[in-house]
Amino acid sequence: MKLQIEDLSFSYTEHKMIEDINLHVNNGELVGIIGPNGSGKSTVLKNLYRAFKPDSGVVLLDGEDMLKMNIKKSAKKVGVVGQENTVPFDFKVEDIVAMGRSPHKRLFEGETQSDKNIVHEALGHVGMQNKSKRNYRNLSGGEKQRVLLARVLAQQTDLLLMDEPTNHLDIYYQLQMFDLLKGLGVTVLSAIHDLNMAALYCNRLYVLKAGRLYKSGTPEEVLTSETIRDVYGVRADVTNHPVTRKVAITYLPANL
Repeated sequence: MKLQIEDLSFSYTEHKMIEDINLHVNNGELVGIIGPNGSGKSTVLKNLYRAFKPDSGVVLLDGEDMLKMNIKKSAKKVGVVGQENTVPFDFKVEDIVAMGRSPHKRLFEGETQSDKNIVHEALGHVGMQNKSKRNYRNLSGGEKQRVLLARVLAQQTDLLLMDEPTNHLDIYYQLQMFDLLKGLGVTVLSAIHDLNMAALYCNRLYVLKAGRLYKSGTPEEVLTSETIRDVYGVRADVTNHPVTRKVAITYLPANL
């Protein structure tokens, strides 16, 4: 599944939040959106999954206008993991994950054994099978994030939109999550806070600065000392890691 975004712009009142964003994600790629707080990463994603309505621009999913799809069709194709992990009512973990099966159900259709198997497998992927009967509100922030990831896995879509999905996760589950995403072979567009994680797992990166596209390319092309200084305002030493052969970034104190 290929995602193509052309000239996407969005304003809040009279303030332009993002402007003329162009990016694409090829079938099976994991592409990252990076940039400092307030650069527009979340705003881009919210326009894609229709939490916001763009002022202008085109979003194509395998050539079809994604913004004009009906909600059920869109939900069969696109899964979303946002930053917020609040749920308005208290549910058991397994019930939260089972909600991911809703786009595939007819009105009033009950849960099948196949649905139960998919939910069980999704919980296993994120290490939460042993807490399937727990109340969601009683979980830690990291556990909640893993449950929401399991819900989107149960949705079984070919495109995932993820807004800093490793928020609240310790390093073990950060690595496990990205390993899982790469292993699924689905198309992923994700806002990513950790530049070393982005370098380790992403095929390509788009850098945002003040709501505009600043630079794009492979992690090796994008994650340079100069770009990190210009975009984030910090000094960094950028090398190739001897084991991973990927870009590795060490941030340097201002007084060093």
